[in-house]
Amino acid sequence: MNTIVVLEKPSNWKLNIPGVKIVKANDYVTDAAFSDIKKIKVLNLCRSYKYQTIGYYVSLIAAARGHYPIPSVKATQDLKQSLIIKRASHDLDIQIQKSLAQVQGENYELNIYFGRNASNSHNRLSNMIYNVFPLPFFKASFHKVKNRWQLDSISLITIKDIPENHINFAVQRIIDYVGRKSAKNHKDSATYKYDLAILRTEGEENSPSNKEAIDKFMKSADKNGVRVEIITSNDIAQLNRFDALFIRDTTAVNHYTYRFARRAESSGLVVIDDPISILRCTNKIYLTEVLQKNKIPTPPTVIISQNNIERVEKEIGFPCVLKTPDSSFSLGVFKYDTKQEFESALPKLFKKSALLLVQAFIPTDFDWRVCVLNDQPLFVCRYHMAKAHWQIYNHASKGTDDESGLADTLAVSDSPKKVIDVARKATGLIGHGLYGVDIKVIDGKPQVIEINDNPSIDAGIEDMVLGDKLYDAVIKEFIRWLDTLHGKNGKNEKK
Repeated sequence: MNTIVVLEKPSNWKLNIPGVKIVKANDYVTDAAFSDIKKIKVLNLCRSYKYQTIGYYVSLIAAARGHYPIPSVKATQDLKQSLIIKRASHDLDIQIQKSLAQVQGENYELNIYFGRNASNSHNRLSNMIYNVFPLPFFKASFHKVKNRWQLDSISLITIKDIPENHINFAVQRIIDYVGRKSAKNHKDSATYKYDLAILRTEGEENSPSNKEAIDKFMKSADKNGVRVEIITSNDIAQLNRFDALFIRDTTAVNHYTYRFARRAESSGLVVIDDPISILRCTNKIYLTEVLQKNKIPTPPTVIISQNNIERVEKEIGFPCVLKTPDSSFSLGVFKYDTKQEFESALPKLFKKSALLLVQAFIPTDFDWRVCVLNDQPLFVCRYHMAKAHWQIYNHASKGTDDESGLADTLAVSDSPKKVIDVARKATGLIGHGLYGVDIKVIDGKPQVIEINDNPSIDAGIEDMVLGDKLYDAVIKEFIRWLDTLHGKNGKNEKK
């Protein structure tokens, strides 16, 4: 996504930012020609964002035009909210005390340029504050009260107020922000159509993609004219630099992955997985309701509260499988052989969720997994049960060869058509993203166990049939969506 920089007096801006157009604020807000430009980021570096100033109107009109202002009007108005600043001070307290532990005196000011400070001595704290207050340049002021530092205020730094020795650093931060880094291994910016962020936490225990798979996604993207950068949970304020976001951390609603998806979608990025898919797939209560309503076959299932647990014995029987609504990777999934075992476990589980899901226990040697991207099946896996266990994962055997069962991958054309068909019907109820549908075949009939957003794609397992074509398929789907938004020539298309 292209970026323009908006200033009151562009003639005062003597510094060059490659590939970025400098626009006068009055021209931007009054020239109707800017309304015709689609999908553009507006970096608003006006002297003030106060209500009804020209800087305020730049961000306001940019939003009305469907552009993406940086900062947004909401971000500028948060500067005046003492409650938001107080809450931020409380939430960031541990990092504030750690970062400023060696600072002498009662007051301290930290200049922050797109999440970093010029001395690089407080970048962790700077980035965390920037994630709360996504402003280009600002000053965080701290005050010590009873030997503890508190965030006291947030104030803007205008271009003219940047210290002379910070100028080069601030300009480089703008260059980095708009996605034109001069990394040695990167092609020239003109060769890339789009910028893709991959959200991935190094060392995450249940990551949906191993490092080798991430490397293959990056190679495919580079080959197809998409620049990739790996970002982490600390980089939510960086999203406006990109055209698309690919989440490769395990998703959940009350989690940074959902916040990233929401922020990215509201900023006009193409997102896999999008927030609606996360909401729908990560809650098994929702999935049960939508599958049953649309007559998608599932194992016998009941949703229980503390007032109707007797339904389990009447309608399911024992043994049964109990699932907490937001479980993943077989965590939060329990098998109970007797009524006594089942009922004794409920008080603790009901403290976490008002509703629980119970299914009939149906043992099989393996579960089918059909990966579907925008209604098209990509691959099919058979995930076999862990050794001497009833699930694919046996978390009691963590760290051993018996922790998970074997997996074999099939071409879509070699897989049962009825399994493929029910998977496509199921994902059609969720959206057009990337999904993994788990299916058991009972008496020759496929039954959907669950639908996963953000399904596993590991090198050496899920790519055994397609190889590099699997990664190309995902990257090309990003490109297809982005081309639809930007036109066939991509974000650099002339208007």
